[in-house]
Amino acid sequence: MRGFDPAAGVLEQAVALGAVDDPCGSSAEALQGADTAFVAAPVGALPAVLDEVLGAAGEQCVVTDVGSTKRVVVEGRDDPRFVGGHPLAGAETAGVAYARADLFEGATWYLTPAAKTAGTLFERLHRTIAGYGARPVAIDAAAHDRLMASVSHLPHVLANVLVGQAAAALADEDERLPAAGPSFRDATRVAGANDAIWTDIYLANRDAVVERIDETVRRLADVRDALTTGDARRVTEWNAAARTARRQLLERELAGGPVHELRASVPNQPGVVARLALELGRAGIDINDMALYPSSDMRDGVVALWIAGDAAANRAEALVSQLGYPVARP
Repeated sequence: MRGFDPAAGVLEQAVALGAVDDPCGSSAEALQGADTAFVAAPVGALPAVLDEVLGAAGEQCVVTDVGSTKRVVVEGRDDPRFVGGHPLAGAETAGVAYARADLFEGATWYLTPAAKTAGTLFERLHRTIAGYGARPVAIDAAAHDRLMASVSHLPHVLANVLVGQAAAALADEDERLPAAGPSFRDATRVAGANDAIWTDIYLANRDAVVERIDETVRRLADVRDALTTGDARRVTEWNAAARTARRQLLERELAGGPVHELRASVPNQPGVVARLALELGRAGIDINDMALYPSSDMRDGVVALWIAGDAAANRAEALVSQLGYPVARP
């Protein structure tokens, strides 16, 4: 694998760890003959770096990123070679020193194709990511950012608030730090995450994060009111609802089962593959694999989709048909 990093010592470390076996002196050199390019940079730097990479990449090179906000790189960028990406892997640590071979095993890897994304390049990227052991899932860029605001960015905000509040309380009371229980440790594990990464993330997705903060304030006010009035019933219902919601969140993964092949006949038009992937992603249906079979005259073709589980395959077949594409099971 070729690689380039402008920071001193990073590329040498990547080679020593086996993450890169062909170090290059520039992004242009790394892109020579490449069919897939992964851009890993702080969110604030991504637009400029992506422009540089797209300017140097070949016509058949699919370019993606790994940033945790997507609108900042997808909106206004209609290059058919670009597909936004975000693997849900790793921890609060950063850098090649924390790389490992099984990092993406079983991880969801969000992809945000646009209307002009080339179907053949999206397919290649999908296959490459699946080859890493990850589960590629197509999602709209705006929906991705709203989701991340809820399940990633807001938890970081709350962790920072909690540790700041605890530290201030101890200072006010001139107390020593007590032995922290697992609840506090778990809730604040990500507090004070890497500034170089997270300042950009907060600002790039600030509208969605602010919406989640406002919603959190409203929910906290409801709890405050129940506690102030001593309403045991409301407090019990609130706690029970949280327990149910957590269980439902943990059970959201699709049940295992056989993999079904669906073949959709589609016209050879820009955006068809992206539309299929996005609509299935919105419906919560994972594409385990996919392949494109264009007709000899290139006017139309077949998109083969492999879907795990009987229920998911049936839903996918119905949804593809509703989109107006004839679908069959071989």
